[in-house]
Amino acid sequence: MRILFLLAVLFLLAQCNAQKPAQTNTFLIPFTKNLEVNPCLTPSDTIQFYCPVREAEVRWEEKDVFNPASAVKGDTLFLLYRAEDTIGKYNGTSRIGLAYSLDGYHFEKEAEPVLYPDHDEFFKYEWEGGCEDPRLVEDENGTYYMTYTAYDGDKARLFVASSTDLRQWTKHGSVFQKAGDQFVDMWSKAGSVVSRQESGRMVATKINGKYWMYWGESNIYMATSDNLIDWSPLLETDPQKMQLDTMRHYDTAFQIVFSTREGEFDSELVEPGPPAVITEEGILFIYNSKNSPTFGDKNLAPGTYAAGQILMDKNDPTVVLQRMDDWFITPDQPFEITGQVNNVCFVEGLAFFKNKWLLYYGTADSKIAVAESDAKLD
Repeated sequence: MRILFLLAVLFLLAQCNAQKPAQTNTFLIPFTKNLEVNPCLTPSDTIQFYCPVREAEVRWEEKDVFNPASAVKGDTLFLLYRAEDTIGKYNGTSRIGLAYSLDGYHFEKEAEPVLYPDHDEFFKYEWEGGCEDPRLVEDENGTYYMTYTAYDGDKARLFVASSTDLRQWTKHGSVFQKAGDQFVDMWSKAGSVVSRQESGRMVATKINGKYWMYWGESNIYMATSDNLIDWSPLLETDPQKMQLDTMRHYDTAFQIVFSTREGEFDSELVEPGPPAVITEEGILFIYNSKNSPTFGDKNLAPGTYAAGQILMDKNDPTVVLQRMDDWFITPDQPFEITGQVNNVCFVEGLAFFKNKWLLYYGTADSKIAVAESDAKLD
């Protein structure tokens, strides 16, 4: 009897373990790193441009290139990427560069950055930390909208710029400027706009009459917009839910879409990745995370940046349907493990190009790599 009982228990445990991935990861896109081409973009110590603030020629991507956004236009894939020089107060001002490819793996760079600190109305927000970490979508008419971090050396602020050709950009300032001054002067970053994939284009798509954007760092929050420039953060009004925001650093309580998990790979922070994609099952949202040295996943190195996937309700983008139990991409290559910041895979670019999904990510805040998938999203 005891043997039969033990066999029954083992059978039930096996059934539970077999069912768990089907219950939690049915929406997962499996990505494979392309080790033959990685890293696919590296810094250059020869490319120079005249910095209007320093009034001098600078090697604007000499130190590092990382954290790219992507766009597909016809037969060409473009990367907008963060690049750093080696000079100044913070040992590196960030600017946004542009590269292009006909196969998604081998890139040519534009000689000059396309977005950078200048003597304009946003100078005090962007100097001398710079312009960082772009995410990119376009509207129905083909105008591109880039959310990026303006960093003055003290505070990160989520900004937006627009362009019709990916080269000439108009800065619009803080995404929250019309929501109130208190939102402009708070720490904010990482805007991922809900979109649909259409012939390779990531087209921002309204749900219930509004555009939606995930943003935040310690928690994932939400904002809505009518025009992709002016955004209003969703506020929390429930006093009991306000108490759950233990990582909040704001005077205003924002509605938390989802947060960190103790003991998991995403234990210290969660931050939006590339544009969230509307699928038949829901909104597939890829997010970045950091592993806590004290209460994180003991199987990952302390401070590791890995990425997960989560499925949101396509009728209400604030509702979580499913969430991966584990990361799907994590540092395991030498250039991902060692760099400016060790143990980092940070995902910001997602493109459907030549019948496959290409995922672009920063490695150790130093280089750029690509992973790929043949999965189809209906």
